[in-house]
Amino acid sequence: MEHNDTARVLVAGSGPAGLIAALGFAEAGFDVTLVGPDANSGDGRTTALMNPALKVLDRLGVLAELKPEAAPLKVMRIVDATGRLIRSPTVTFRASEIGEEQFGLNLPNKTLIPVLAKAVSAHQGINWLKSIVKSWRLDAGQAHARLADGSEISASLAVAADGRLSPAREAAGIRASARPYPQSALVLNFGHRSEHGFVSTEFHTETGPFTQVPLPGKRSSLVWVVKPETAQELAALDDASLSARVEEQMQSMLGRVSVEPGRQVYPLSAASPGRFAQNRVALVGEAAHVFPPIGAQGLNLGIRDIDDLVGIAGENRDDPGSRKALAAYDTRRRPDIWARSGAVNLLNMSLLSDLLPAQLARSAGLNALGSFAPLRAFFMREGLRPGSGFRAIAGGLRKPAGQ
Repeated sequence: MEHNDTARVLVAGSGPAGLIAALGFAEAGFDVTLVGPDANSGDGRTTALMNPALKVLDRLGVLAELKPEAAPLKVMRIVDATGRLIRSPTVTFRASEIGEEQFGLNLPNKTLIPVLAKAVSAHQGINWLKSIVKSWRLDAGQAHARLADGSEISASLAVAADGRLSPAREAAGIRASARPYPQSALVLNFGHRSEHGFVSTEFHTETGPFTQVPLPGKRSSLVWVVKPETAQELAALDDASLSARVEEQMQSMLGRVSVEPGRQVYPLSAASPGRFAQNRVALVGEAAHVFPPIGAQGLNLGIRDIDDLVGIAGENRDDPGSRKALAAYDTRRRPDIWARSGAVNLLNMSLLSDLLPAQLARSAGLNALGSFAPLRAFFMREGLRPGSGFRAIAGGLRKPAGQ
């Protein structure tokens, strides 16, 4: 069956980033074709989305439906649980310190993905083809995707939301340097006896972070980063033994722990492409950046990719995939993506490092954050909205002069 469709924007990939990109472009008035299989909702992981990302979801009309299943993140703590010579004090970030009620919400993926998929299916401006792109042909004027059923879709702009091994990125000739880490993440949800009080705690250990994030009720999600062989050993334990290990690692902070069924192990890696757009293809989400799960950065960064890309496309409506538009996108995303992935990778490497200077640097950094409120506020603002920490400082510096 040969038929040629011309779509202005083609989104490849139906994970959270692809679904949000399709909604974003359709809401901005673009004719959107989304190519990707039915969204997988068997994912036991959760996603912590910060306030700016939630604003985007609100604009797309999906936030209200997500809220009942989500838990607010009001306080974030970093605890040094390494047994090393140089240990850092506990640092506590409170949203109230920067005038926010919460930093964000922790959402189960099995709620997030179906809600996004339902909104995409219901949107008049989106044609969702439940197929996959078999091959790409990119020419000066358009991107052409040949689908598994033999049909071809052409578009001015191809949005690569097709994951860390992105075939669209490869077709565009964008090279990505990937490096595996000697770490895996064990991911699960657990119940606990005490209230979490909407506090998320990241315990730093020698093998990586052990991060507890609140869920509704007396439940939390866990991302435990360890050596790959340890992850397999932990995953193989019976529920009672694993519950005891989790409770011990948390220093019984939330009382008795009971792990829920559905554990998953993910190998960790980092990847960064040489550029973020080229040859009619723009990268978003994991096609544009992969790094370890520290400090809730992944999908938040992906949503900023999409928001920036939709904004730039809106300024180049006649040809959103033009060289000029893609160059603007590449320039806009570079500092944010490099700063985030650089910071996360550095922190991760400092945890893995037995070198005293690395430990000293991490300890000094956390020490300064713990003891100096303005610096803490700066990092919290920057963590939520890149540039806003600097803007707050500039505003503070301007005030006395104007008084």
